[in-house]
Amino acid sequence: MSSLLLLGLTTVFTLVGRDNLLRQFDESRDAQLQRQAREVRQALNQSMDGLRQIAALNASPTPELGKALKQADQAVITEAFRHQWPTMQLEAGIDELQVLDEAGQPLARWGTSQPHRQLPTSRWAKQVIASDTPMTALRCFANCRQYALVPMLVDGHSHGAILVSRSLADVTRQARNVSGSDIALLITGQYALEQLDETRSVSAWHGRLATLTNQNKTLPLIQQAAYQTTLDGLQNTPVRLKQDARHLEISTVTLSDASDQPANAHFLLISDISAQMYAIDRDTGVILATGLFGWLAAEAMLLAILWKPMSRVRRLASVLPALSQGGFDRTRQTIPQPKRRLSDEIDLLDATVLDLTGQLETLEAEVSSRGELLNARVEDLARERDFIESLLDTAHVLILTQDDQGRISLVNQYCQDIFDQPYEVILGQRFEALFHEADNAHHYGNNHQAEERILRGPHDEERTIVWYHAPLAESRDRAMHTISVGIDITDRKAAESRLAWLASRDSLTSLYNRRAFKEKVATALSANNTGVVLFTDLDQFKDVNELSGHPAGDRLLQLVAQNIEKTIGDKGTVARLGGDEFAILLEHADESDAIRVARELESSLDSTTLPLPDGRCHRASMSIGIACFPLHGHTPDELMANADVAMYKAKESSLKRWHILSTFDEAKSELHQRVYWIERIRKALEHHEFELMAQPISCLADREIKHYELLLRMRGKDGELISPWQFIPIAERSGQIIQIDRWVLSKSLKILSRVQDRGVTLSINLSGSTLHDQELHHFLEREIIASGANPQQLILEVTETAAVTDFSIARQVLQGMRDIGCKTALDDFGVGFSSFHYLGKLPVDYIKIDGSFIQSMKEDSNSRVIVKAISDMANGLGKHSIAEFVDDEETIKLLTSYGIEYGQGFHIGRPESAESTFFSTVTNELT
Repeated sequence: MSSLLLLGLTTVFTLVGRDNLLRQFDESRDAQLQRQAREVRQALNQSMDGLRQIAALNASPTPELGKALKQADQAVITEAFRHQWPTMQLEAGIDELQVLDEAGQPLARWGTSQPHRQLPTSRWAKQVIASDTPMTALRCFANCRQYALVPMLVDGHSHGAILVSRSLADVTRQARNVSGSDIALLITGQYALEQLDETRSVSAWHGRLATLTNQNKTLPLIQQAAYQTTLDGLQNTPVRLKQDARHLEISTVTLSDASDQPANAHFLLISDISAQMYAIDRDTGVILATGLFGWLAAEAMLLAILWKPMSRVRRLASVLPALSQGGFDRTRQTIPQPKRRLSDEIDLLDATVLDLTGQLETLEAEVSSRGELLNARVEDLARERDFIESLLDTAHVLILTQDDQGRISLVNQYCQDIFDQPYEVILGQRFEALFHEADNAHHYGNNHQAEERILRGPHDEERTIVWYHAPLAESRDRAMHTISVGIDITDRKAAESRLAWLASRDSLTSLYNRRAFKEKVATALSANNTGVVLFTDLDQFKDVNELSGHPAGDRLLQLVAQNIEKTIGDKGTVARLGGDEFAILLEHADESDAIRVARELESSLDSTTLPLPDGRCHRASMSIGIACFPLHGHTPDELMANADVAMYKAKESSLKRWHILSTFDEAKSELHQRVYWIERIRKALEHHEFELMAQPISCLADREIKHYELLLRMRGKDGELISPWQFIPIAERSGQIIQIDRWVLSKSLKILSRVQDRGVTLSINLSGSTLHDQELHHFLEREIIASGANPQQLILEVTETAAVTDFSIARQVLQGMRDIGCKTALDDFGVGFSSFHYLGKLPVDYIKIDGSFIQSMKEDSNSRVIVKAISDMANGLGKHSIAEFVDDEETIKLLTSYGIEYGQGFHIGRPESAESTFFSTVTNELT
């Protein structure tokens, strides 16, 4: 504890010393920054005064110039100032000179104005002429300039004004000399953001850098500071950063004039404070080293003082455990007899332990002899007692004995707990008196030796007990005439009732389950009744489980079930078929009744929300399919299947949430079509009836083709190729898409292993459903190892819509693919709103620009702008870009001018069989 205390004090002193050094350094830096700010503003004011003096020197016209000014003779005015302009430009750094008439309109102008900005020179001139007072202003747009207007007096009256302006170059140089640091001029506001130079933009501060010294090193620092603090925060507290073992500090000085124009220019001072920070670290190390040296010295002193006493204490402690276990001889051998005249506390402990050893040895001998006598007598009694007590008190059954009059003579503990009465109260009572109702017994058999009785406990809970009675024939004791054993079957009875209830009910919502609902429908059909079946499915319910967890999804299902029951009431039967599917049976109802109920359900669910503790709120909505009987089916399975088809029709509709089948033939056709494709896909997977097509992707710079995209086709019965749009939507709905994706991956890797030596790269499309395949990562690893393919030559594509919809999952899956070694691509890029926001965060190597933009490039200027922006952003983020639907040579020229690297389309190459594309070439080469 002393060591820890000393070490803790050393640490505290070190931290306090470092904190004082940092505080002193902060105070000195604050004072230095305030001084630098004053000097920068003083330099700005001096520059403004100098500009005003230059304007005043040129505002005293000669008689001829005064006459020309009155007559607004531009030729004379131009000639008068023509010789002065070069001198003002070279010696005073004037960027612009204007002579304005009384209306504020320019009579003569030299130099350049700030581009694309209309300054209120006319208003300034009128103000100066009316007040006969010069004025100055600072305006920052693309850059910052100081302006000075001075009235031109002719015969004591102002007949015009002269305007001069110059940049802040001299002020910037003086500010750099004052601070001794790198300096940058930041201009904020809409004018700065409209500049085309993106390299100096600081988007986090909504501005751009007009001036910047040592740009290669200071620009990244300013960008880093912009993401750490706001501009207002930087004005109050400088930001300190570390770069290449250097400590840098960024502070700001706001530039403003006396006008009401808001300040939008700031000097950023980047100072190197490495020497001061290293000095603080060095002083902190000295403090810490001094403290540690003192701590080690104290430890050494304590060790020297306590070593010998502690060794004697350890010797004593080592024999005490042996003494407790009877090691008397060892104790005497280890501890010597005290012989010193001046004894200490340890000597006293040694003597006491030796005395205690002799007493314990004597006591142990006495206890041992008496214990042997007692053990012999106790063992005989314990056998019988242990058997009876174990039987009575450990058995979780009610055991009692009755005398020949039916009175209780013995009762076990479990029986007392069940009756909630003490032993003294139960003893002597008649057996029948233990029950509140004497006639509630249910006998089994004819001999009444087993009976079931209902027992009401102290809290009015009912328990069912089965009693078994048997006479004690061997006993001559009248008090032990009959033994009664009771078994509590309350839980078994409850379980049987619960099982009976669960056979027809859903455990989560208490609605009817699928089996009970089908029985209800079968009963209605057998009675030749008319009616409707409504099949419902919650929209985007999977998002609730993924975002908030399954408990939140269960609560939402319970709310939906309550609202459906409340809406339907006694008009029909409501059931939960499983997952987020519900069904409603309305007997003696027609289409109009079904539509009215569907609308009521829509209205009810619009107000069904699930608020969560984190502030989020999930709202329920559902798609409803309606099937009428007997029109749409004569069996429960057929009717529910048709209602399911109608429900999917409602999901596909964007106009309303419900759909009713028009005819039975339509429902049957759609159902058969879906069942056909599901079975067709299953057979295609089993018999390898899928085929891969390869479409080349060309490098637009040299037209070399080393990159192919593999496209999926299904081989028909007559050998024709079936396009994926005919079966992929059904595969996604039925869950077969994951098996298809795995087939494509396995087949593609086998092809890649055979062509990878030629430098060929293959691209594969993955569906959005595969992003949720938990085994995708392991499956891909196994297939790569088994095939021997190089993952660096495999590109896995996901669509932009799937990636943005499940962004966190897509990012995790894509990163996992890259960890294996595969490349990744974002397909159909540009069709989503949030593409550019998520592009920098998704781990992808390629961006495939959606073909709709490529096809309309030649006619639509907006498409060209979008394609150019996507290309620039992809290049800036270090990603390769691929253009789809390249159909002619003119499009290739446009794409090349935009910096797009790769192209894909019919002009470059049509999809061909992968076998013929790759392996016929190999055969020809071998031949």
